[in-house]
Amino acid sequence: MKNTALSKTHEALGAKMVPFAGYNMPVQYEGVNVEHETVRNAVGVFDVSHMGEFLIEGEHALDLIQKISSNDASKLTVGKAQYSCFPNENGGIVDDLIIYKIKEQTYLLVVNASNIEKDWNWIQSKNNVGATIRDLSDDYALLAIQGPKAIEAMQSITSHDLSAIKFYNFVVGDFAGIEHVIISATGYTGSGGFEIYCKNSEVKQIWDAVFKAGANYGIKPIGLAARDTLRLEMGYCLYGNDIDDNTSPIEAGLGWITKFTKDFTNSEALKAEKDRGAERKLIAFKLDERGIPRKGYDIVDGNRQKIGVVTSGTMSPSLGIGIGLGYVPTVFALANSKINIQIRKKVVPATVVKPPFYKS
Repeated sequence: MKNTALSKTHEALGAKMVPFAGYNMPVQYEGVNVEHETVRNAVGVFDVSHMGEFLIEGEHALDLIQKISSNDASKLTVGKAQYSCFPNENGGIVDDLIIYKIKEQTYLLVVNASNIEKDWNWIQSKNNVGATIRDLSDDYALLAIQGPKAIEAMQSITSHDLSAIKFYNFVVGDFAGIEHVIISATGYTGSGGFEIYCKNSEVKQIWDAVFKAGANYGIKPIGLAARDTLRLEMGYCLYGNDIDDNTSPIEAGLGWITKFTKDFTNSEALKAEKDRGAERKLIAFKLDERGIPRKGYDIVDGNRQKIGVVTSGTMSPSLGIGIGLGYVPTVFALANSKINIQIRKKVVPATVVKPPFYKS
């Protein structure tokens, strides 16, 4: 089990630590609901240093990225980031990721912790263009400072105007007394904020400065459990739950990051799927009665016949109702369609809705 550079800090704060993607990670501190509301209303800090970082460089760096990713990375300029995925050759997804253009011919790819080795091997297998690839995952830390008060709370520890960094843009500069930190206006919560990339040797200094700067803004450390409820309220996909090697970006609702203006892995088959329409789709739903949908629960029709499966589900802390994502045949995927969730022996009615569930 790997530790992040902050594992001892989390333990000292009383965090409940659990194994996650091969790392010893904080799942919660005070409790999921308290931490969830902190991010929705104030500012919270996640240690997500388990995520993977690959640097792709050289005159053919963009050629490689264009070949392996679904989005069009040629649209990126220095200082911009882009959400994308790696399609596989069978219609599924190797991983979803964020691509940062650090400078001309230099890109940072941030991938899921559980897929670091898989992604590394996948990229290497496709690199017949001579791009230089480096795995920085074990050397870099990542903090997500999320919430509506993040800009105000963090402004005192950087010379950069945080309010000027637009969504999915970033700067490389000073933060908490450390130079050359990536300050990125990205996140997984839907409540605004930043993600901070730095070296492992620098992250404790940054962590301490962040909490000092945020002391008057109700800042708290946040665990992975609240990260999951926050992202689910936004309808964001989680790899391993809502997308995987057997789900296509088209049926997962990721057509918006699948650009057929270029050739990429399996692009012809995915284009054909988009043109004819996917047979099933990932839907968002909310329960019409009390209950908590969980991953793996069956989705059934009015005759209690199985039509799909829940891929993510929870009791929404913000809304106080059961919400979830799952795959169903396209005929059931229209907004306001009625479905049912089999929760143990009880069938609970639900309604298909357009995400996000939470609207600030």
